[in-house]
Amino acid sequence: MGTGIVKDPQKTMVRFVFGFMIALGLSLTVFLWMNNKESKDEIKSSSAMIQQRIENVGKLIVTEGYFSEVFTFKNSKRFYLDMFSSEKKALVVANAKATVEYDLRQMTFELDEANKTLTVTNIPEPVINIYPDIEYYDVKQEYLNKFEAKDYNKVKESVMIRFRAMIDKSSLKDNANERLQSELFDLFFFTKSMGWTLIIQNKVIEDRDQLNELNR
Repeated sequence: MGTGIVKDPQKTMVRFVFGFMIALGLSLTVFLWMNNKESKDEIKSSSAMIQQRIENVGKLIVTEGYFSEVFTFKNSKRFYLDMFSSEKKALVVANAKATVEYDLRQMTFELDEANKTLTVTNIPEPVINIYPDIEYYDVKQEYLNKFEAKDYNKVKESVMIRFRAMIDKSSLKDNANERLQSELFDLFFFTKSMGWTLIIQNKVIEDRDQLNELNR
């Protein structure tokens, strides 16, 4: 007649509970590790997408305008104690194409993955270019007072001054700024949809009205 081995129920239960706790701890560790890894991978993925979006924004924005000016150039020289004078004059017709450019390829930024924050550290200032086309009509000059290179340079300087004043009074700069705001709003909308925060000029951007106040 064989002798059976009688197991202690209490020890069996302790071993079971101990084993269960170990298994649970391992499962929890693996779960937390996987969850943390997925979270980091998601942040890196969104960071890469935002950086790609910024690269797409990085382009040259050009707003064009056209201006015209007509005026008369006159010059008079006196000789021999002002006893007689010699004049020259011309009708000047000036046309110009003007551009206001924002080179967003020069825009700099910082990505903070830990806080999911995009900070635009620099937006380039607008550059105004003027391309004048100057023509002279009804040119009249006398032998002792003919048109010289310095006269043409003086006319060009005057034309450029007039055109810059016309540009300042026109809507060209405002139109260029609106295009800039549109690009920045697209960037804001994209970062917001990714759960990130956009900061420009040390301001947290929360709506389009704040963008409209930039650079003013």
